[in-house]
Amino acid sequence: MTTWRIDWPLLVRIGAVLVVAVLAYTSCGTLMPGASTAVPSSGAGPGVTDDSVKVVFIGTDLTATASMTGFKNADVGKPEEQVKALEAYVNANGGIAGRKLAAVYREYEASKDSPAAETALCSQITQDDQAFAVVLTGQLQSNARPCYAQRRTLMLDATLIADDRDTFTRLDPYLWTATYPEYDRFATSFLAVLIRERFFEGRTEAGLIAADTPANKSIFDKLVVPRLKEIGVTVTVSWIDTTSLGTLNSGLSQAAVNLRGKRIDRVFFLGGARIAPFFMTSAKAQSFTATYGISTFDSPVFMVNNPGTVPPESLKGMVGIGFAPAGDVPDSQLEFPATDAERNCLDIFGKAGISFPKRENARVAFTYCDAALLLQKAASGLGPNLNAAAWGKAARSVEFTTAGGFGGTIGADGYAAGTGYRVLKYDTGCSCFTYQGEVASLGE
Repeated sequence: MTTWRIDWPLLVRIGAVLVVAVLAYTSCGTLMPGASTAVPSSGAGPGVTDDSVKVVFIGTDLTATASMTGFKNADVGKPEEQVKALEAYVNANGGIAGRKLAAVYREYEASKDSPAAETALCSQITQDDQAFAVVLTGQLQSNARPCYAQRRTLMLDATLIADDRDTFTRLDPYLWTATYPEYDRFATSFLAVLIRERFFEGRTEAGLIAADTPANKSIFDKLVVPRLKEIGVTVTVSWIDTTSLGTLNSGLSQAAVNLRGKRIDRVFFLGGARIAPFFMTSAKAQSFTATYGISTFDSPVFMVNNPGTVPPESLKGMVGIGFAPAGDVPDSQLEFPATDAERNCLDIFGKAGISFPKRENARVAFTYCDAALLLQKAASGLGPNLNAAAWGKAARSVEFTTAGGFGGTIGADGYAAGTGYRVLKYDTGCSCFTYQGEVASLGE
């Protein structure tokens, strides 16, 4: 009999970064109610003068995290230079509601993320910088987004984070995303694709791994249980407590043991923050194998780029949905650039002497570009009434296409410009993920 030994040093290393990354889930909990109380609908918002509009772009520094774990992450270039290129383009093309864009770049150290650090960053941006808007790229604590909303600062969230409908409505009109989807619409399509691709065929049970958060529990109760009940599948869910390295490691390991004991061989994930690849490492240590249902939230390219962390055999048969090409597939599977939105952003950066060898290298730059262009387009015509409420109303009526994702136009009651997806599968032939079919609408 083969005895599997847990590589605890490896789990400690990956757990350390996961504790940082997985806190992304908590943006859906501990939300402070009443953020939209007495929202001004006329006049200028904070950071807006007769001549300029202050916008802060946050860059999340993962250098220390990568050094600690040995993880491979594609170089994203120099974000500060990318921000300056966008500032120059916007100002040469009408500015923000007739005002100059005053873009500020702030770098945030991911390995030091904490509620106190997020509060300090929020205070710096809202009080010292006095920003009208902030572009978030990895602010993961539960207090971050409510802090900006309470201080009436518009947020354009460029973080790959599971923000559900309740999160957006609680923080209305301050929270928006120019690249990624609303979580509820994503989950509806994710389940539909797994069923359509016969992921559950021949099974009466399936496993679900998810961080223990209000958003995930809401999706589980409202969508997962009733949808799978319709096809005769019962879900064994493992809620993972991510508040400490100890609870994280024990939760992932125990989940693998439980699923192995029930002989479940179909497992899918909710919420992302790379909990999927880390579970696969724990699963191998517990001699558990399965076929996995995954999505962009689970960092497909990261899985392929880090075979030392993610057992390559775990990738076989993976299926799900992708909504952000830079994190899903290599350029060999989707030409780069592939859309007018990508070409437009690349042209903006190119005029500043900035280029990207691969789409993956442009993953942050594209989200910055999406945020800047949506901010500019929705602000057009607002004149003296450039505030969050007026901007949000306008954002729902403008035509916009995202460079970092699929889809674009937010719509009459939406908050997110990422409105499309493609079926995502792992291909053993290229040892990479590939897209199948055309872009479809999320939520269907």
